[in-house]
Amino acid sequence: MAILDVLTEVARTGRLGPVFIGADLSEVTAVAGEPWDAGSMSRRRQWPRLFGYGDLELSVCRCRRVNLVCIQTWRDVVELPPSLAGGSGTFPAAIGFADVVSALEQAGCPWQPHPSLTFGDQCSLVATPSATTFTFEILQGSGPVLNVVGLPGDGHDCPTGR
Repeated sequence: MAILDVLTEVARTGRLGPVFIGADLSEVTAVAGEPWDAGSMSRRRQWPRLFGYGDLELSVCRCRRVNLVCIQTWRDVVELPPSLAGGSGTFPAAIGFADVVSALEQAGCPWQPHPSLTFGDQCSLVATPSATTFTFEILQGSGPVLNVVGLPGDGHDCPTGR
């Protein structure tokens, strides 16, 4: 599977296999294995924590629900768990704006500009079926290049351990 196929499927469904907003971390690890633990996202609290699988990053609540998903695409290669993305899980990066738009349109996935994330040297679009955002860095002389793909949080207010 090509990286644009993976990202288009995320845009259409809001999922990367068992990874989606609200997913239970144990169901993700059952398919993808144990992630690396990048630590707490706050200096004052242990949760939520950031977990990662290569360039796939998950913010996880203390109740072990996924509440934010990001795929970093700004590096030289994009690494995703092969069990989720198919093949080796390693893909070339430097994905252009026109390539993303073309892939979304070929998949019948509607999108629109995302004005609140378009400013300075970045622009963004949102795939409307899943609210997946594609944020691009605008490089001098080469046009916008995909920097990050993200699924929006659901505003989860964890009832565990308040």
